[in-house]
Amino acid sequence: MRRLLRVTEPVDLGAVDPRSTPGLPDRAVTGEHRKAWARAQVGLLGAELARQQEMLYATAKAAEAGRHAGPPARRVLLVLQAMDSGGKDGTIKRVAGAMNPLGLHIRSFGPPTPEELRHAFLWRIRRALPPPGYVGIFNRSHYEDVLVARVASLVPEATWRARYDEINAFERDLAEEGVTLVKVLLHISYAEQGARLLARLDDPRKHWKYNPADIDARARWDDYQAAYADALGRCDTDAAPWFVVPADRKWYRDWAVAHLLHETFDTLRLGYPPAGFDVARERERLRSGGAVADGTVEVNGR
Repeated sequence: MRRLLRVTEPVDLGAVDPRSTPGLPDRAVTGEHRKAWARAQVGLLGAELARQQEMLYATAKAAEAGRHAGPPARRVLLVLQAMDSGGKDGTIKRVAGAMNPLGLHIRSFGPPTPEELRHAFLWRIRRALPPPGYVGIFNRSHYEDVLVARVASLVPEATWRARYDEINAFERDLAEEGVTLVKVLLHISYAEQGARLLARLDDPRKHWKYNPADIDARARWDDYQAAYADALGRCDTDAAPWFVVPADRKWYRDWAVAHLLHETFDTLRLGYPPAGFDVARERERLRSGGAVADGTVEVNGR
């Protein structure tokens, strides 16, 4: 899936069908009910993602305790970008829901606060990075500063154009510090966005999710598509690749993102760290009620 969904040059989002399902097995495997099959697979993948997340967390804790030497403790950062109602929240709920919340670091980014505006645009991003051993998820990200900032003319063109190089340098530094980036554009169609926004208006339980500003952004659809294409083309690197996931079908979106994360974990070749103590001795102490070989008794490690 990493190979199949990786962006290609030149980036042409119009050539990617948002209702397509690249990589999904044929009906001989899925049966006629592809949606049900894919959702069941996400559940199975979730269990494996939880195991890999635990190994990531355990290795970082061992390094923190001085029991594991090697390169910097790993972190995984999933960056989700999409047009409004593109499915970022749903993806987080379904894909990350199987992981241990203690090892997750989820952050959302809205308009910069007055304090954030007093700093360079990457300042708030650096402060939100996941600690070593964690899986971080960004709901929107630093890419808003070459998307919204560009389309809404929040900064001069020279400013947002210079940010591509800043982003590439920032992400290169993250990779060197042990951060594995997975950047995903959830690619929905204009028609699907309209249907989802209307569903929010039709259901009082979803009014809290509706923002009148979404219609203003929708009116600039083509401008946003061009901004996304430039951001993906300028900032796709081997250290921080971009993936485009067709997202009109929610069940396929979740299945594809789960696979991307699973394959990413596999590249890290994770394992559980070795014990920092004599396992045989601790087993004997447990059996003997705390007695040790020299006849003394340890209580709470003393």
